[in-house]
Amino acid sequence: MVDLMGLDRAASIDDLRRMARRRIPRFAFDLVDGGAESERNLRRNSEAFEEVTLTPRYMVDVSKIDTRATVLGQNFDAPFGMAPIGMLNAFWPDADLTLARLCKRENIPYVASSAASTTLEELAEAADGNGWFQLYVSGDPKVTEGLVARAEAADYKVMMVTADVPAAGKRDRDIRNQLAVPFRITPEVLLQLALHPRWSLETLCHGKPNIANYADLLKAATSYADVQKTLITPGFTWEDLQRLRDRWKGRLLVKGILHPQDAVQCADMGCDGIVVSNHGGRQVAFGPPTIEALPAIAEAVQGRMAIIVDSGVRRGVDLLRAKALGADFALAGRALAYGVGAGGRAGANRAMEILKLELVRALGQLGVPDFEAVGPSQLTARAPGF
Repeated sequence: MVDLMGLDRAASIDDLRRMARRRIPRFAFDLVDGGAESERNLRRNSEAFEEVTLTPRYMVDVSKIDTRATVLGQNFDAPFGMAPIGMLNAFWPDADLTLARLCKRENIPYVASSAASTTLEELAEAADGNGWFQLYVSGDPKVTEGLVARAEAADYKVMMVTADVPAAGKRDRDIRNQLAVPFRITPEVLLQLALHPRWSLETLCHGKPNIANYADLLKAATSYADVQKTLITPGFTWEDLQRLRDRWKGRLLVKGILHPQDAVQCADMGCDGIVVSNHGGRQVAFGPPTIEALPAIAEAVQGRMAIIVDSGVRRGVDLLRAKALGADFALAGRALAYGVGAGGRAGANRAMEILKLELVRALGQLGVPDFEAVGPSQLTARAPGF
């Protein structure tokens, strides 16, 4: 089959990002690609991974590589899943379902965002047993309970509650683009649509993206800031988390943990795991890259619950770096999103292929043929801050 989009020439996730940037209007690309304020955290997340070095061992039989990993009682064919991203259908039409189906086919978890452009029920069906649900706690308890009940009815076995958005991040790109949900047609937007006809036609066919799980509540919203106020609350406390823990009978993850004491408290409350994350650099403009926060958290938790890391995963070897520093599993959000943006379903397939090929190659070069055997002994020396 002829590759008209040139996806076979994409050697890395960064290549796919550049391709996506050319295909997508700026206001839609920035919605996913952008970070908070100066975007220092966004940049440092991936840069900090590069600072972790591993020492290879040779004369080891690496003719057979095993990338399987087990987390939260589920067995997956690779040690990473799709991180939750809200409004992803604005990046490329039908991106949510494309990635949910891809994750099912590749047997990795797909985390459905409560701010997705597709309902949690549709995503549960597409992921078909591989779906996890990410919850934003609303200021209105009835809204939160409604989402939890829907996730329960859709048979999600894992719920990931996001704790790291007590206040909406200031994303300068979105302000400059005058981002609104749904999108407002301004002269600048019209120009961008004209310059990106494929995106415009695909979006016209699929309909303007919105936040499907909150569609009725958001009819009165006039800006993306209004949307964020509906999604989050500054009043979410440990007591609220305990109520969620008591309410939810499945596995419970807490996303956005960066401090060891917070990690220990999650374990003490009976949470099944945490996601060490700074929200991909999208919310807090200061603070540590997640890979730098990971070792102290792993040491404090001492294996009491699952540790997952996200924010900054761009290479297959990043999964080994995270495992060596104490993570059990990882999530990659933008990496797979760039693939969809670069070429729809074919681009998503290419992103998955790149990450998995890099993972297999890195395990072979490291001299550890089984991913689950990667550990601290593979670390060379920790760079300052680790």
